[in-house]
Amino acid sequence: MAQTAPAAPRGQTEETAAPTGRVPLPRRESAQSHPSAGRLTRFARVLRAGYSGAPPLWRELVLIALFYSAYTLTRIVLVQDGTGSAFQHANDILRLERGLGIDVELDLNRWLLDVPWLAKAANLFYASMHFVVTTSLVVWLYRYRPGEYRWLRMAVMIATGLALIGFWLYPLAPPRFLGSVGFVDPVTALHSWGLYSGDSAGTMTNQYAAMPSMHAGWSLWCGFVLVRLGTQKWVKALGVLYPVTTVLVILSTANHYILDAVIGIALIAGSLALSWLLYERTPQGLLRARAAVGTRVRTGRMRVMVRLRAVAGAGSPDRV
Repeated sequence: MAQTAPAAPRGQTEETAAPTGRVPLPRRESAQSHPSAGRLTRFARVLRAGYSGAPPLWRELVLIALFYSAYTLTRIVLVQDGTGSAFQHANDILRLERGLGIDVELDLNRWLLDVPWLAKAANLFYASMHFVVTTSLVVWLYRYRPGEYRWLRMAVMIATGLALIGFWLYPLAPPRFLGSVGFVDPVTALHSWGLYSGDSAGTMTNQYAAMPSMHAGWSLWCGFVLVRLGTQKWVKALGVLYPVTTVLVILSTANHYILDAVIGIALIAGSLALSWLLYERTPQGLLRARAAVGTRVRTGRMRVMVRLRAVAGAGSPDRV
């Protein structure tokens, strides 16, 4: 008959009851079993989830509405000193471009007017695609690429916010206002629909906000998203074609200068880099900082508890 070991006395475990002749060493707790480590792990999980998932939709809608309202209102009210400085800046821009040999706007404008159907298409493109493509990509990112949404959304907001400062500090008349130089507004010349074709266009927006060009900047942002996240070759090709087409349109329709486009592109490129660093690098730094602070807090708490127990033990009467 097989023999079984007698049950351990009550209150003892098999390890303590086994006569091994050795004093059992205390078992070291794993990092996962420590309560503080568990809290840190949960913090890391929440932090990474907060940066990888899309924020609540209602908050994004409110944020976009507030930001775009501020963008539109700022464009309306920023020009307070008249238009003299805007035209002076336009002359300065043209003089600088001529000195650099990059003043191609007038040639592109004349070439476009020679092809009326293309000019009308360019007017439509300028008035609509800037908003349609950008908004569509923002919605697509939120829905299908939540892990990329936050930093890409923040990049375009940083660039647009900085552009408002440019509109304020450097009002600039677009080339279509420089009829004496030879520029022609294709919307007016062809009586076609365009961004500023309405009777109230001059009062509903600041038409002297040409520097920097957010048409060029936002189109680069859209192209970057398509090239980075597109899975089909034709989508990536559109990502390259769209910003190139946008720049040609804004120049040939006499809405922007070359330097406007260059600065708008540089602004969005810098904002993309900054936002990527903030969202892709900062979480790990925050996690390390949180771990260091948590360790110091736990150490200080343990010291306080030890002192309180010592004081309580010294002041309490001995029990019989």
